[in-house]
Amino acid sequence: MNRLVIIGNGFDLAHGLPTSYGHFIDDYWKGITSSSHEDGFVSFENFEQDFNFDQVENLKGLANFIMQYDDKIKFSDAEIYREYGNNIQNGKYPRAHILNYKNDFFRLINQKSIQNWVDIENEYYKQLKGIVKLKLENSLIDKDEFEISRKEKIFRLNNEFELVKNLLEVYLNKIDKIQRTNDSILKHFELIKINAEKYFSEFSKHDRRELEDFQNKYNLEREEGKDITTYCLNFNYTQTIDDYVDVSFQKGEYRNYGKFENLQIHGRLNDKNNKINFGFGDEMDDDYKGIENLDDNEYLKNFKSFQYLQNSNYKKLLDHIDSEKFQVLIMGHSCGLSDRTLLNTIFEHNNCRSIKVFYHQRKDGSDNYTEIIQNISRHFNKKKLMREKIVNKMLCEPLLKVQLPQK
Repeated sequence: MNRLVIIGNGFDLAHGLPTSYGHFIDDYWKGITSSSHEDGFVSFENFEQDFNFDQVENLKGLANFIMQYDDKIKFSDAEIYREYGNNIQNGKYPRAHILNYKNDFFRLINQKSIQNWVDIENEYYKQLKGIVKLKLENSLIDKDEFEISRKEKIFRLNNEFELVKNLLEVYLNKIDKIQRTNDSILKHFELIKINAEKYFSEFSKHDRRELEDFQNKYNLEREEGKDITTYCLNFNYTQTIDDYVDVSFQKGEYRNYGKFENLQIHGRLNDKNNKINFGFGDEMDDDYKGIENLDDNEYLKNFKSFQYLQNSNYKKLLDHIDSEKFQVLIMGHSCGLSDRTLLNTIFEHNNCRSIKVFYHQRKDGSDNYTEIIQNISRHFNKKKLMREKIVNKMLCEPLLKVQLPQK
């Protein structure tokens, strides 16, 4: 039976790569070294002198810095500072006519409790729907003027979202490429199962006889692994999985891993034929039909489905899941709603026989297994089918975290 390994950002994080939303946004604020800083996202106002921000590590640090040194910093409008200064200390709104956001979408993702990349995509969709649902309430504005105003809002949202996406790509390109393979994680991909009975328990009884027959044949003909594909549906933009593909080829260990392939469905850094696809992908949402009915393609600009058609990756995925029965392995993907259409296609496919979660084990002993399967359930229209396919926690295991050597 083939395997479809769904790779998300948690896989890169497990390898020690600073690819989380928190890493990205903190890196931006660390890059602001003085109050004379100005770019397409922020600038500072009402300072009478250039002030050094070398010690700032994040947005909250900037807010605390301003509060700590407010007796030393000279502001050009002290009355405004006194009026708004209390908002600075919570780290949520450190503007107070001091920090000026030029990009409203960037302001939103900084002010809200954004935790994951999927939260940014969800926030974009929320803002998009808000624009769509605007109503003509002011009788002084005619319908044409209202539509022009709404069109300006969606243009601005898409332009600002594009700038954030470009900022992300710049950040990811700054991360050094290192050798990332790890023997512990490599074992997750192995075809040979030490405990065959436990492995068979990950499937319904209808599939077990077929698996047992294969296992018996496999033990006799070790090269049979060549007929199995470990297909990595990679939602990351980085090259981490490439190292695992290389190892499988270098060692010639088809018998251990099968045919190992990497499909970066959301794009790859610096690849003009597979550009970064960052947006929203829930066409099952109740409001999506209304967006389509606006008959304006600007509202559909950042829906992932249209980006999938820019190359053959989506077709390759469909060909793979149509070709043979497969087990899904979740490694580092939250299975959030921003990928709902794609994940529904996979999970409810008749060839999808089992969904196994490699969950994140936290330092305090807790984990996110339940959170992930709750997210998975939202991609199923047939809940009975969902309960049949998801592997229970006793048969799942944590995705190990790799401790990389210090440079």
